[in-house]
Amino acid sequence: MSESAPLVRGLEGIPCAESAISRINGTEGKLFYRGYSIEDLADNCTFEETAYLLLYGDLPTADQLAEFDNELRHHRRLKYRIVDVIKLLPENGHPMDILQAGIAAMGMFYPAKAIHDPQVQRSACIKLIAKMPTLVAAFARLRHGDDAIRPRDDLSHAANFLWMLHEVEPDPVATRVMDASLILHAEHTMNASTFSARVVGSTLADPYAVISSAIGTLSGPLHGGANEAVLDLLDEIGGPENVDEVVGGKIERKDKIMGLGHRVYKTKDPRAKILQKLAKELFQTLGADDRYETARAVEAYATERLGHKGIYPNVDFYSGIVYSKLGVQTDSFTPIFAMARVAGWLAHWLSQLEGNRIFRPTQVYTGVEPRQYMPVSDRG
Repeated sequence: MSESAPLVRGLEGIPCAESAISRINGTEGKLFYRGYSIEDLADNCTFEETAYLLLYGDLPTADQLAEFDNELRHHRRLKYRIVDVIKLLPENGHPMDILQAGIAAMGMFYPAKAIHDPQVQRSACIKLIAKMPTLVAAFARLRHGDDAIRPRDDLSHAANFLWMLHEVEPDPVATRVMDASLILHAEHTMNASTFSARVVGSTLADPYAVISSAIGTLSGPLHGGANEAVLDLLDEIGGPENVDEVVGGKIERKDKIMGLGHRVYKTKDPRAKILQKLAKELFQTLGADDRYETARAVEAYATERLGHKGIYPNVDFYSGIVYSKLGVQTDSFTPIFAMARVAGWLAHWLSQLEGNRIFRPTQVYTGVEPRQYMPVSDRG
């Protein structure tokens, strides 16, 4: 492609890789991981099974799952010097920045330069999936002056994370909701952070650099950070009776309404449907959240006003309400997104290494034509 080729901003609609990992039908609102519908996986699988599926292409047998799960459980702990690094970072730093720094630091403690070695690949995948929740939970406590909670080998991936956050035996319903939320966020084709992971992976950088770059991309408010903004919106509205005034005003001003609309889905995001169902189950067990009724009112109003444009709730619309009820602080919502998406990022990293070719897009040059250099004394 030459520099005079047509410009496609954001590379929208431009295929940049082949992938067998996931598929979206935006018109029908369908999402599949390795051929399995997201509904089947969320209803029947654990995050551990889903991560294995994404990495290796098939759901694990009982023996494969036991081995994979055992490896994850025994690699949750952080080296004390990584915890010391976190302690030295600002308490008011955003958890996504802390997570990105922590993952980069892990790359020095667990060198993985021989990236084509299957054992190195497996070890890096295990460590990144297993230790990321420990990093997130550690900072959530350390920034408030509390000690980090030691992970437990007897708990599942989701239950252990809730334990490390609160040091309370997690409710089974809360654990299941957290587990399903991780499944829903684990993979979503060639989104911005996955593209970042593949670009960095194409340079043959190590997996910690790959995942650190993806975390940086996810931190933006147009990507993972949107779930924080949804709660801000619901708090701004205050109650269902104010939806017409607040949301209507935003529509008239053409303001972006976080949590609504998606580049791919032209109907309601299937993950949003599942999260809405999970929210109801969670509220029945742990008590209601008034913001849920406001969210429902926003959805109904926005669907009436914007549905004809294909603008419906996306995955961020209900996820913040769910995480809030699970006792997660608002600025930790996106790190939880990253805890889940790391499985998808790593699957794409492994895929990129097969027949790798470094990404080198072109540009449309809009600068001046060639000109002569003039000494500073001659420049009027």
